[in-house]
Amino acid sequence: MTTARRRISVNLPWNPDFVDTFIARARLADEIGIDTISVLEGYGHDAFTGMALLAYETKNARIASSIVNVFSRTPATLAQSFGTVDQLSGGRVIIGLGASAPGAIERFHGVPFERPFARIREAVELIRLYWSRERFTYDGPTIHVERALVSGMIPGQPTARIHLATLNPTSVKMTAEIADGWMPTWIPNDRVAESVQQVKQWSLDAGRSADAVEVRSPGSATVVLDSDKQAEIDRGFAQGLAFFAVRNGPGYFHQFERQGFAEQVAAMREAWQSGGVGAATEIAMEIASRFSRRGSLEECAAHLDEQTSHGVDLHQVTVDTDDDQRWADALAELVG
Repeated sequence: MTTARRRISVNLPWNPDFVDTFIARARLADEIGIDTISVLEGYGHDAFTGMALLAYETKNARIASSIVNVFSRTPATLAQSFGTVDQLSGGRVIIGLGASAPGAIERFHGVPFERPFARIREAVELIRLYWSRERFTYDGPTIHVERALVSGMIPGQPTARIHLATLNPTSVKMTAEIADGWMPTWIPNDRVAESVQQVKQWSLDAGRSADAVEVRSPGSATVVLDSDKQAEIDRGFAQGLAFFAVRNGPGYFHQFERQGFAEQVAAMREAWQSGGVGAATEIAMEIASRFSRRGSLEECAAHLDEQTSHGVDLHQVTVDTDDDQRWADALAELVG
């Protein structure tokens, strides 16, 4: 295993019922040199409460959202929330934003899923304006602010660090032009290098440096400490792939098509309609090995190094164990 230090991100599931585990793992991650600790936000608990706890309980790791959508909160509210956590953490917040998908936005938040690219761009521009704590006027495609009131929060970072979760070429190009980081997803391992190089070229075309955008790995490498669980974990991943391809909105469906899996996705959709998730999962199993990695510590380490050679800056890692110390020990070995 290489001795080079790897930049690793972990997601900590946030649930108040398990706050002790959440904090314990956050402290361990901070101690062993984990680069970024992320909090998801979907239909359950909000990200910002968990992020605030992380900001208070850690000293070094960056605190990120993965991801917060740009529809259910105004850009001013996003700036307030992220800025407050950044102030609490001493300037360690990474703002992870995305459009999410029609299902989440319309069927949970009750907001029309309209003009997602415009909403993302406006959110990025306005968050940075509010973050500056200066008065401004903004006239965008969906939002107008006249002589904005100056925010009372005082972030730790002079400028907001914003990472975008984007899929199609138009939105990824926008990411290369305006964002500090890119959070891709569902890109097969053998196409990661090509995708990273395209982002670098778009950054150069926009007058930025080739390395202006930090690239996160498009999937999470999962360390399987108990080999008897390998088949179960592989199947769980395939089931998630099938759900995203078939049930999570047209954006993900088209992403798999762009990556060369149109035939398999069409078969998954037909199988889901006739036989449910189990039937679709069987087809997803045929391509699941093309995405990310699930295996031993050594196999995952090799995968991370290969991804680094392809231009990935930050690696998502999951360790399959309920034991906090085994979790930390495996991560520490991967960090190097």
